[in-house]
Amino acid sequence: MGSPGPENGRLLPEIVIPPPGPRALALAGRLEASEAPGINTLVAGTTAMLWAEALGSNVVDVDGNRYIDLTAGFGVAAVGHRHPAVVSAVSEQAERLVHGLGDVYAHPARLELAERLCALAPLAAPRVYFAVSGADAVEIALKTGRLHSGRPGVLAFDPAYHGTTLGALAVTSRPAFREPFTEPLEPLVHRLPYGASSERIQEILERQPDIGTCLVEPVTGREATRWPPPGWLSALAELCRRYEVVLAVDEIFTGFGRCGAWFVCREAGVKPDLVCCGKALGGGLPIAAVLGRKEVMDAWRSDGEARHTATFVAHPLACAAALATLEVIETENLIDRARTVGDHFGQALEPLKTHPGVTNIRGQGLLWAIELDSPTRAQTLSHNLLHQGLITLTGGASGTVLQLSPPLVITEEQLDHAAGVLRDVLGG
Repeated sequence: MGSPGPENGRLLPEIVIPPPGPRALALAGRLEASEAPGINTLVAGTTAMLWAEALGSNVVDVDGNRYIDLTAGFGVAAVGHRHPAVVSAVSEQAERLVHGLGDVYAHPARLELAERLCALAPLAAPRVYFAVSGADAVEIALKTGRLHSGRPGVLAFDPAYHGTTLGALAVTSRPAFREPFTEPLEPLVHRLPYGASSERIQEILERQPDIGTCLVEPVTGREATRWPPPGWLSALAELCRRYEVVLAVDEIFTGFGRCGAWFVCREAGVKPDLVCCGKALGGGLPIAAVLGRKEVMDAWRSDGEARHTATFVAHPLACAAALATLEVIETENLIDRARTVGDHFGQALEPLKTHPGVTNIRGQGLLWAIELDSPTRAQTLSHNLLHQGLITLTGGASGTVLQLSPPLVITEEQLDHAAGVLRDVLGG
């Protein structure tokens, strides 16, 4: 692809045809005629923009427009899109083994990745249970908690987003996601507000002795990007230990450097029983995992077949990509970089607090949220930013949050440009 392609992934935007361009409109219309509406969210003629190429922090659409990706593809491209080390590892693995036999016969890359994850795990005597997606990891965590504790109840928090499979839906907070599917599961889930007092948590654990698992995000991701009160996670962990409740921490979005640490729970001084991880782990390929204490994971021992598995579990290409991704995060010092570059970005965003419609700006590392006073303003802002070459997402049940989670390799120049565009688009 010629100019304005992402020659090095470190370029500023260039819009040659205002999106959606003619190719995007045509392709979106064809896709709309082929895909179910639940999975196809492109709307031909209004919001359609189709990705054609991506590298580093740049994305090029099918009409030749170049953007800065401030989403990292839902947080997946932490090491940047199409990192050369990841592409090389996948290519080399494809020359040897493309597909294995799931839980029946393993392969060397699976073993190496399991050992690497155990070395990184923020808990004692870790074991790995591989998954094919973040929601699948949540399902595994919920099942593990029930098997180990012998109690079916789950303590969850509002807001929260853990996925859209049936079990993951039961602990996700937004009714629009849950209600069409999970009514039979609802009695098993007990909810408290995110950041609820220790007194309220203790009261529900005493009042609901069926609770055997607590699932929590150390930072809420899709649902409004919020941090808990200081000391809240460690207090929650202590109560879970006291009442013998399995503590499962969902770090699918925050793990592997997003907030300037391998895992947020470790920085908070928390040693959970289970940690769900995914997204950034695969460097662009689908893979996830649950890291758990051996004592808890031993609940899965069985003389029969695996009680939770998938055809593509620990897929060889995904394992190779994950190993390369972890190596890049370490050798390129991306966790330290997320802190320093994130601090720089936070300072650049600070003046936006005085702009019309902005009610709050919060963040850490390279995870930031701009809270607007209405969902209409948030959607309009995201739409206008796209026309200026910035890819963003809105979030939260109220739809009032603009979430910024760029690749950890994004340059300060790109972030400064993004902050300047935000200032201009917000006006005031």
